[in-house]
Amino acid sequence: MADTATLEARLEDAEEALHAVLMGESVTVVAYDGHRTEYGPANEAGLRRYIASLKRQLGQGGVRGSRRVIF
Repeated sequence: MADTATLEARLEDAEEALHAVLMGESVTVVAYDGHRTEYGPANEAGLRRYIASLKRQLGQGGVRGSRRVIF
């Protein structure tokens, strides 16, 4: 697994790439493992999954929705 600084840099790159994709551009993203992936408007969801993965590795995953506890 990559160190925190590398993960943070990859996350920043991926979020910038997402902005470009949302503007209709195609971009190449280099993942934390060195793998290159081309993203465009048609596979925006894949880029969002990659960003979520980076955030989880950085401990930024957060909670998806809230749950109400009833006693």
